[in-house]
Amino acid sequence: AMTEPDSSRSRPQGAYDVFLSFSGEDTRKTFTDHLYTALVQAGIHTFRDDDELPRGEEISDHLLKAIRESKISIVVFSKGYASSRWCLNELVEILKCRKKKTGQIALPIFYDIDPSDVRKQTGSFAEAFVKHEERSNEKVKEWREALEEAGNLSGWNLKDMANGHEAKFIQKIIKDVLTKLDPKYLHVPKHLVGIDPLTHNIFHFLSTATDDVRIVGLHGMPGIGKTTLAKVVFNQLCYDCEYGFEGSSFLLNVKEKSEPNDLVLLQQQLLHDILTQNAEKINDVDRGKVLIKERLWRKRVLIVVDDVDHLHQLNALMGERSWFGPGSRVIITTRDERLLLEADQRYQVQELYPDESLQLFCHHAFRDTKPAKDYVELSNDVVEYCGGLPLALEVLGSCLFGKNQGRWESVIDRLRKFPNHEIQKKLRISFDTLDEPTLKNTFLDIACFFIGRKKEYVAKVLEGRYGYNQEDDLGTLIERSLIKVDDSRTISMHDLLQAMGREIVKEESPQNPAQRSRIWCQEDAWKVLKMQMGTEAVKGLTLDVTRSEDKSLSTRSFTNMKDLKLLQINGVDLTGSFERLSKMLTWICWLECPLVFLPSDFTLDHVVFIDMKYSNMRELWKEEK
Repeated sequence: AMTEPDSSRSRPQGAYDVFLSFSGEDTRKTFTDHLYTALVQAGIHTFRDDDELPRGEEISDHLLKAIRESKISIVVFSKGYASSRWCLNELVEILKCRKKKTGQIALPIFYDIDPSDVRKQTGSFAEAFVKHEERSNEKVKEWREALEEAGNLSGWNLKDMANGHEAKFIQKIIKDVLTKLDPKYLHVPKHLVGIDPLTHNIFHFLSTATDDVRIVGLHGMPGIGKTTLAKVVFNQLCYDCEYGFEGSSFLLNVKEKSEPNDLVLLQQQLLHDILTQNAEKINDVDRGKVLIKERLWRKRVLIVVDDVDHLHQLNALMGERSWFGPGSRVIITTRDERLLLEADQRYQVQELYPDESLQLFCHHAFRDTKPAKDYVELSNDVVEYCGGLPLALEVLGSCLFGKNQGRWESVIDRLRKFPNHEIQKKLRISFDTLDEPTLKNTFLDIACFFIGRKKEYVAKVLEGRYGYNQEDDLGTLIERSLIKVDDSRTISMHDLLQAMGREIVKEESPQNPAQRSRIWCQEDAWKVLKMQMGTEAVKGLTLDVTRSEDKSLSTRSFTNMKDLKLLQINGVDLTGSFERLSKMLTWICWLECPLVFLPSDFTLDHVVFIDMKYSNMRELWKEEK
């Protein structure tokens, strides 16, 4: 079985980043004090035992707790370290924690002693052990084994690293600790099915210690699990690979970032992730290519480029293998197999087998691995309908969770009336089963206008649109797997669900976008406004001309959109009487607005959210003289 991805590597609240183990007599008021101060100043939550009183042989409970709950234990080896039975017992406990595979790291510092003296217990350590053995201490063997193990660990040697300059030495330690504390692993669901064989093959190919740059490509239909698979392999390579990487980066949802400015941001993210410092500012894509090659060609890196849909995106981020150092590994996920011609191995992610589909469906529908009694046949009917597509299994399973048998039969009966196996029509069921009209409208608004926005932003805008708190509606959409909210509180939606939602709106008027409730397509929005085709049917419209030559529009374009509530016109130069704009507007997003102030005839009675960043606006209204 595949190793559980370490999304579960969480420490108790209040746990320490670093535990310091040191000989108080040697370094408490010198090196260790300087190191502790630097760690704290860097924002690293550090435990240091400040007790200067003589200590017994057994470690106190609060020290044991601090060791076990710390991410990193730094052991400062000095000449007197081995003389302290307390220090030796701390070291034994630190190494025990390291072996538990909970992600804890032990880092030795060889302050004024050679690593070989620690490893072989020679020099001052030999003298210390003569005294320990004279006392017939039963722990001597355990202490020796711990010192031998610690002496072989990768750490820092003051003499080798900074020519004896403590300040420089400590700064290098701080940088290394900050890098190790940065959580590179990515969250993946705990209940994954059907991916073990494929992840094993990919991991085996990429984890083999070779100096060539290896590229793996994952392709398949949307919603099939390419990104999840890439995250699992990324986590395994970060934490279970025999040889480490000097940096890693996971670039998510690249398909949404096709414009030059977006690609520049991706290039900067790639360099920042790997170099763990503010990279040089990139002014254009070509300069970014040069910087990536210059900064990374000697580094062994791990990179995932997720959901690519154009070759120019790959060229901007990884034009040639020579951009990355020997032993580097790259994973690309895409819906288009043609973008993987340079990959060493290509894997098509297939649909789940029926038994795997049932297991995944049951997790979402029953929070169990098998169907509840009396639901076996019903579950098999739904699984058969989903055709092994993980996204459909997740959506329909979440939709049926908690419903009684009668409601299940109703949903399945509805499914039978839609025999078409196209993905969008399968996903359409998740929309049709939303109970309230406002829930459906909230979903459509998000699908058309608010992907990539912060949840709080969207909630406030939609509260103004519908007149009530949106927390429950958004919560319902999350529960039914129609939208997701990530750790940064950003709303996302699978592109198939988004396409399904937009298709629903198109069906309102297949030929005439001016008769649809929402206009999001830039071409449609420009045509409707430029030709003044607007109607009362339009409730929301978004247009971005910040990168266009023609930005001019007349307010006459809005004359007939009397029920318009959501409006985004980024970069538009709007002229004419603002009285023509809808009096029902609740959200105005006008980035790069050229106006210095809003005209006094602009009615904002119902507006609850105005977003006018990067504008020339000095004041909302010009003061009357």
